[in-house]
Amino acid sequence: MSTVTEILPYRPDVIAETLGHSHRFFRRSTCVLSDEHADFAPQEGLLTVKEHVAHVAHTVDWFLDALESGEYDMEFERHAEEISAVESLTAAFDWVDRAFDRAGRYLANRTAEELAQLQPENPIMNGPKGSVFAAVIEHTAHHRGALTVYSRLQGLVPPMPYLEEGEELG
Repeated sequence: MSTVTEILPYRPDVIAETLGHSHRFFRRSTCVLSDEHADFAPQEGLLTVKEHVAHVAHTVDWFLDALESGEYDMEFERHAEEISAVESLTAAFDWVDRAFDRAGRYLANRTAEELAQLQPENPIMNGPKGSVFAAVIEHTAHHRGALTVYSRLQGLVPPMPYLEEGEELG
């Protein structure tokens, strides 16, 4: 009989590398945004640019907190207040960088066996602990796309997220 890690290996080094790519893609595709764009939202009731960025950071930390404590903090009104309290886009991007750094440190101190362990039963996401990082990556990509639209609505042209500066396709 195969073990979970033989079927679906949660290699911390591979997850950390993929998470690092997601962080770089997010930062690169949002690099056209600055503090002057921080309070932009296409219409009332939508997240502003800085709130989108802060939400990405908060969500990385939220998942890590759940992995470390064994439970998800379901105080969503408080989460929204924390996100809206961010004073600048620069501060929101700093939070993103700290959150992804924290995730990298978390992974550096885990084994594949630890990441293959099941999370405690919860209302958000069940399954192996390592699967949380796929959710982080997908969530970050979702907000990267929204922020690309926000950028274009302001007349900005975000760079291709997958290429280094100066690099060309093909």
